Amino acid sequence: MKVTYFGHSCFSVEVGGKALLFDPFIRPNQLAAQIDVAALKPDYILISHGHWDHVADVVEIAKTSGAEIICNFEIGNWFAGQGLKNISQMNSGGKKMYDWGMVKVTNAIHSSSLPDNSYGGIAGGFIIESEEGNFYYSGDTALTMDMQLTGKYHKIDFAFLPIGDNFTMDMDDAILCADMIKCSNIIGMHYDTFPAIEIDKKRAVEKFKEAGKELTLIKIGDTVDMPVRTGLPGGHTHTKNLVH
Repeated sequence: MKVTYFGHSCFSVEVGGKALLFDPFIRPNQLAAQIDVAALKPDYILISHGHWDHVADVVEIAKTSGAEIICNFEIGNWFAGQGLKNISQMNSGGKKMYDWGMVKVTNAIHSSSLPDNSYGGIAGGFIIESEEGNFYYSGDTALTMDMQLTGKYHKIDFAFLPIGDNFTMDMDDAILCADMIKCSNIIGMHYDTFPAIEIDKKRAVEKFKEAGKELTLIKIGDTVDMPVRTGLPGGHTHTKNLVH
């Protein structure tokens, strides 16, 4: 399953021939200056919560691509007020079936307000299940015992977890989360974008390895092939600067 990183917590994942884009925050991110936002043509945009560093590019990308926005009720209303129409509103615990797979909204422990400081509803994450494999995008969150439910009722091939601390889990809590969701292949997110979330990346990778897990830190603009249901150990092939 191909995963492309656009910086901070923004990823594109190819599922069933569709491109799913999560939490687009690209133009304001100096670390992602090489990304051509105008070239992004996702089929779906999934939004975990309303903070500026997760929604900054939603309107532009949605208008140029026609992508369906998947988000909570309050965020959906906010974007509808900005002229967007292709919006699927969900909320915690809800799921929706598509021809390519299923989207289920999970709990996240985090605040949520929109760029104009209006209420952004409850923060969440997503479980994506498909014939090609399953993954978990936690969104911004603290460690929570609810994560055990994901591990109990879903087979997760890989997961996107925040590791930057301060506003979210740190790398140690992310390792505990990986245990709870029973997933050893983790993609790190929400780190290094701002001084408050800068990390020692080498140490992070080492800590996961010591715990018997693999932490993948993707270079912005790069694509990796995440292993799914192969029964093989982790390992990726890298392709430079692939834009969906």
